[in-house]
Amino acid sequence: MIIETDRLTREFRVRGKGAAALRRNTLRAVDELQLRVSPGESLGYIGANGAGKSTTIKMLVGILVPTSGSVRTCGLDPHRDRRRLAAEVGVVFGQRSQLWWDLPVRESFDILAAIHRLPGSDARSRTAELIEQLELTDFLLTPVRQLSLGQRMRAEVAAALLHRPRLVILDEPTIGLDVLSKQRLREFLITERQTHGTTLLLTTHDMGDIERLCERVLVVDHGATVYDGSLDGLARAAGSDRTLVLDFVDATPDLTGIPHTTHLGSEVAGARQRLAFDSERTTAAAVLAAVGQQAELRDLSIEEPDIEDVVRRIYQARR
Repeated sequence: MIIETDRLTREFRVRGKGAAALRRNTLRAVDELQLRVSPGESLGYIGANGAGKSTTIKMLVGILVPTSGSVRTCGLDPHRDRRRLAAEVGVVFGQRSQLWWDLPVRESFDILAAIHRLPGSDARSRTAELIEQLELTDFLLTPVRQLSLGQRMRAEVAAALLHRPRLVILDEPTIGLDVLSKQRLREFLITERQTHGTTLLLTTHDMGDIERLCERVLVVDHGATVYDGSLDGLARAAGSDRTLVLDFVDATPDLTGIPHTTHLGSEVAGARQRLAFDSERTTAAAVLAAVGQQAELRDLSIEEPDIEDVVRRIYQARR
């Protein structure tokens, strides 16, 4: 296993006086987390602010020690074996830099290659590979402090992957990036996993990152796991409907009476209508067959549930 936890728990004590106040003011940020991540997996770790995501990451890499339970990352005890673990893990924090602020990007790469004790030929070939794939050539000689946010994040990802880590942990890697920069970064990460079998753990509020990069999703609420499974299963767990967007040849009265559907509205005098359907009780094909008996279709598309809404529903169900 790349990551393995057993009832992993971390508590923080906030200021208070006396034993009673101490008990009252203990905050459990991570609550008996059970997690197993296999080599090559891509896991999206999501939840609201304060759900325990960053605390979990800090325990996985040895910055924090668990209050109770156990954790092993790449087969190592993260806190006890932090130096050895550094050779196996690459980490990118969206608002923290591992590059040298006043040095050109290229010099930061050279320093990191020396820190990781990469042989000269290996360091040169890997650096060249990352420069090409992340399109870093135009700003290699620019001091990090002068880079745009999109340029810096691409350089941060290259720095984290320079030593070919088995596990890459990305904490809000696309925060503040424009659409084009996000797309470039996502395409690179997909290629990196396919080429090197890298394991990815991603925490983000950008659901586009989760949808494009992750095959598995873990949702946490107040430190406790509320869902662990596929993206499709996440929508089913929340009872979210899929939506058919129907374009008709002619203006059409609102469709009613189609089993297991809800009419969400119409546009252009009814020439375009939206029907939500419960994929657990019916199929898109069955809905279309019923629609075809009432009107002639010109085109159609299916809209999947918005993941942020799905997570919100899961939270509400626990309240």
